[in-house]
This record gives sequence, structure tokens and C-alpha cells, in this order.
Amino acid sequence: MSPWVLRGLREGVVTTRWPARPDPYADGWRGPAVPAVGAGSGDDGGGRGAGLVALCPTAAITTGADGALTVDQGRCVLAGRCVRERPDLFAWSAGIGSAALTRDALVVPERDGTEAELAAVRAALARRTTALRRSVHLRHVDAGSDGSEEQEIAALLNPVYDIGRLGMFFTASPRHADVLLVTGAGAHGMAEPLRRTYDGMPEPKVVIAVGTDAVSGGLHGGVARDGQRLDDPDGSYATSGGIGAIVPVDVWVPGAPPPPLAILHALLLALGRLPPGGLPAGRLSPGGLPAGGLSPGGLPAGGLPPGGLPAPGGDQ
Repeated sequence: MSPWVLRGLREGVVTTRWPARPDPYADGWRGPAVPAVGAGSGDDGGGRGAGLVALCPTAAITTGADGALTVDQGRCVLAGRCVRERPDLFAWSAGIGSAALTRDALVVPERDGTEAELAAVRAALARRTTALRRSVHLRHVDAGSDGSEEQEIAALLNPVYDIGRLGMFFTASPRHADVLLVTGAGAHGMAEPLRRTYDGMPEPKVVIAVGTDAVSGGLHGGVARDGQRLDDPDGSYATSGGIGAIVPVDVWVPGAPPPPLAILHALLLALGRLPPGGLPAGRLSPGGLPAGGLSPGGLPAGGLPPGGLPAPGGDQ
């Protein structure tokens, strides 16, 4: 008898039931950094606000005039230096529902009015994607990736995730595609091919920026050596600072890289197929923190799942 048959009989069905049923792996995933619950001011009296900003190699951390901390999860590359050196102020988010419908919603804590704006964006996206329900074809374009996001996207086709069970299939032709998955920092040499792919897709179409590089350019998004943003609309000498400057983006997925279930969550969010009572449509919860909050150091309230938190970029 084939060893694969024996393995199948021994291990049974390995395909996740998510989103129809909870997946413990999804709940225990370590996501982009956030300000820790009760962190308060980033300036603790010693004038160290500038030092906190410099902790992040991609300038994801900012401090307001009042010292309040914010973290741009769209710039977070999960380096972990902020959590490691200041666990009293920063923590890891938990779970896979980090995708956002607007770029500004990736900045946590979220500013006032975000929920109303997200509701309007969500309604507009739902009207566009009404026809995209049972059978959806995906086109992937690498716009200057390091290859990590491609591994996570490829994992969607393996027996553990098997997105075909949800009626999602990859296609080689943009003319057959409904959803455009884009990875990479938006390399200038890929700008025109990406635009041509987008223009070749029929309406309605959805664009998903997969990974921190696609969202903001990541380490190649125009950040100076001192940790301050360059705020150059053209990004850096090599990239456009994310794909938003090249094609319109409907869903933003942070992570370096985001896990397969986070990408699947973004797809279901874009298509309006997240089950009722599941992950909120657009963010983890008000403020970008998981329900129940995070303790200093990033441990989910209630403790860790068996085996602890997976390492970023790993597969199940």
C-alpha cells in the first residue's frame, strides 16, 4: 500500500475548517506590534520619545505632541525590537484579522471616526463585489518581493488550507481574474507590468496588498537611517513605497509575511464572505487590539495556546 494512503488513514483530514469553525492556530498567531494596554505616554519623563521612534527600522512608531504612542502596522516588519526593549509600552497583536479596508486604519490606536468611515468603505466594496461570490479567480503579481509572501500564498493551495474548497482558484490571465493579489514593495521596474495587469482585469475587480512591503515598502519604502520618515511620495530610489502609488488598493494586509489564514481572511473580507459573529470586518477590534487586550510583552489575555505562539512566517 502506498505510504501516502497509510499517512492519510493515520492522520485523517488535515484541512482547516476555518472560517466555518474556529482554528486554534489562527487565534495564536503573532501579528504586528501594537501599543500595550495601559502603555500611556511614550515620554516617561526622560524625554525618550525620540528614542522610542528609533527602535523601529521602518519608522512605524510615532509619538504625538502629548507623548501618546501610535504604531503603523502597515510599516511593521515584526523585527521585535520595540517589544523586546520596551515590553511595558509595546506588545504583539494576536490573531489573523489584521487586514484593513483603508490604509489609515492600520495605524493603531485608531483615530476617532474610523469606524464610520470603514462602514462606508465596506458598503461601497460590498456593492462592487456582489457578483463575486461562489467562484473567484485570483491573479498574483510579484512587484518586488523578497519571496516570503509568495511562500504564504502558495501555502493556500496545500491540503491544510485548500482555498479551492471555498471556490477560489488562481489564474494565469488577468482577463480571467476577479482579485489581484500583489506582493512586494512596488519596484519601479514592475510598476508598468502591474498597471497593465490591473487594466487587463474585467470589472468588478479587487486589489489586495499582501504584506508590509506591498503596504508601505517595508525596509525599502523610503526610511532614513535615523528612523525618521522621508515622506517622499515617490518612495525610495528603487521602490514606490508600496503598491498604493501604482494601483488602487481595496484591502491592506500587514505582516512580514502575513500567514496564509490572514491572506484568506483578507480575501473573505474583500468578498463580503466573513461569517457572522467571526472576526470583525476590517480590523481586530476597536483600536486594533485583539478582544480582551494584550498584556505587556504581547501575551494574549487568557494565556497562550498549546505550543505557544508560532514564529512569524511559519506554516502550520
